[in-house]
Amino acid sequence: MKLQYPYYLNQDVIFLAKDLLGKVLFTKINDEVTAGIIVETEAYFGVQDKASHAYGNRRTGRTEVLYNEGGVSYVYLCYGIHYLFNIVTGVKDDPHAVLVRGIEPLVGKEIMEMRRKMPFTKAAISAGPGSAAKALGIDRSFNNKDLTGEEIWIEDHGIRYHDDEIAAGPRIGVAYAQEDAFLPWRFFVKGNKYVSKPNTVNPEK
Repeated sequence: MKLQYPYYLNQDVIFLAKDLLGKVLFTKINDEVTAGIIVETEAYFGVQDKASHAYGNRRTGRTEVLYNEGGVSYVYLCYGIHYLFNIVTGVKDDPHAVLVRGIEPLVGKEIMEMRRKMPFTKAAISAGPGSAAKALGIDRSFNNKDLTGEEIWIEDHGIRYHDDEIAAGPRIGVAYAQEDAFLPWRFFVKGNKYVSKPNTVNPEK
C-alpha cells in the first residue's frame, strides 16, 4: 500500500500531481500517527518552470534537495510563517516537485485538532498548504526525508476520482512567474471542503 520509489521516478510531474489526488499522506511523530487524503496539489516543472524554486537550474542550499532522485520530501518556510510540503519526483538532477495544498483528515483527527486548535470538521484545519502541513505536524525537520520510510510516507488506499470529479486551474500565488502563472497545473477534487480557496497563502517563493 505504501508508494515505492518507481512511482516517484515518473518524469511526468503533471500526471503525478493529478494521480496523487486520493492517495493518503501519513506522518509518525513520537509514535503518533496522523494521515489525510490528498485533495489538492500543484505541479512544479523543474528548471523550465518560472514558478519553480529550481527555475533556470538554480541550486542553493535550500533547493538542492529538489535535484535528488524522486521519493524524498522538500519542505520550506513560506513568508516566514508556513511550512509547505512538496514531493520531489522524477530522476536525479531533473528537479520536479508536487506541492500538497490540501488534505482531508483521515487518521489521528484528535491530534490534528490539538495542533490546529480547531475541530477537524472545520475546513480550515487542513485546507491550504500551510494548514495541511501543520495538521500533519510537518516542519523543517521533515525536509529531505525518505518517503518510503517510517516518518512520512504516502499510501494507496484505492481511492480514485474520475476525471469529471477533478478540476484543473492555474496555480495560486505565483504571479511572478509571468506566462507560467497561467498554466493549469493545480488539481483538486471538486466540492471537497478541504480544498483551499484561491486567496490562500501559498506556494513557491
